[in-house]
Amino acid sequence: MPALAQMFGYLVSAIAIGVPIAFALLFCAMVMGLQLGSAADQQVMAAQLMRGADSIAMMALPFFILTGELMNRGGLTHRLIALCRATVGRVRGGLGYVTIIACLLFGSLVGSAVASTAALGAILIPMMANAGYDRARATGLTASANLVTPVMPPSVPLIVYGATAGVSIQSLFLGGLAPALYLTLTMCAVWFVISRTRGSGDGEAVERPSALGLIKLALGAVWALLLPVIILVGLRGGVFTATEAGVVAVFYALIVGGVIYRELTVRTLLAALRSTAKMSAVVMFLAAAAQVLAYYMTISGLPDTITATFGGLAEHPTLLVVGLMLFVILVGTVLDVVPTILIVTPIVVPLLEAADVDLVYFGIIFTLANVIGLITPPIGPSLNVACAVGKVKIDQVIKPVLPYLLAQTCLILLMAVFPQLIMTPLEWLSP
Repeated sequence: MPALAQMFGYLVSAIAIGVPIAFALLFCAMVMGLQLGSAADQQVMAAQLMRGADSIAMMALPFFILTGELMNRGGLTHRLIALCRATVGRVRGGLGYVTIIACLLFGSLVGSAVASTAALGAILIPMMANAGYDRARATGLTASANLVTPVMPPSVPLIVYGATAGVSIQSLFLGGLAPALYLTLTMCAVWFVISRTRGSGDGEAVERPSALGLIKLALGAVWALLLPVIILVGLRGGVFTATEAGVVAVFYALIVGGVIYRELTVRTLLAALRSTAKMSAVVMFLAAAAQVLAYYMTISGLPDTITATFGGLAEHPTLLVVGLMLFVILVGTVLDVVPTILIVTPIVVPLLEAADVDLVYFGIIFTLANVIGLITPPIGPSLNVACAVGKVKIDQVIKPVLPYLLAQTCLILLMAVFPQLIMTPLEWLSP
């Protein structure tokens, strides 16, 4: 498929010389438009740019990003960590389990693996290092454990996929719960082996909390833990849509951070709004640029060509999905999660529909395959952020992160081969 190779060639070349990804997408679209002759029209490109940003599903994005910012700045992080440490911190390698569980809980509020890595890593990595853990191993664990964030609702990548593929974000959120639990259990199993074969921070000293102390810690964190429950119960019960859930979450975060925890000030609120505006603008512009490229790919017949080329695999959907997962894992080592979703989704959706593959199921494992790239050295964004906050060099973290990377990749391929692992829990949770 020379057209596909040519498109990725233009894209990689533009990124390699330092062109921002959104502008690289527009560059590819412009080149494809020029090759199509009369299709290269400025009005067409402007219209497609507006279409890419004009999405009801995408409206949920800034609300959930703002929710994560408010909860993070409103005193959530240390309360969750304190509760996790009081419950599992005394077992061997306890701070490792604290990190894994904290990533699961915090991921249900933030929606971004990189943001979660930065917030939790700044607290947990020094804490583990002071307790006698190897700093590089603690950094690798923190980066890997945060891969649960992009599939734990509310998830930014799932919102982007749902908007791009035209799939129910409510179904994607509910479908992400079981894989998030699988990832957490996998991380715990790998850490159990590592902490016993390679040693852990046996110097950690965690006092056994009294019953009253544990109750106080639980009451302090319960308001934060209620947010994902409210969102999921409301979605399942049909009380509100995914976008409306984002609005509810923002108001809830304002009340918890400003009234209950009393750590959300006017200054931190303004900082959260600025951060949300920047992050939302980046994602929305990426979506708009990807829509222009998707339009030119469509009128050039590229999706039809791919469908015809891989048409033989339509009779073997499992083989098709596994092949696509391996391809996405490879692409994810070069591109970030959101750009990969925006670029690849319009290409593969017609092929998946021809093979009668459920787009909700595919969206879950597609997102998981993408996020593997977040900890793949040397480019992995989460790995680099963890190294920065952990104050270690990336070459020191490569070996500690490999067991988690291998285990998570095997888990993704297992879910690709056995869709029931995702679809059965989704059927239980669906209204």
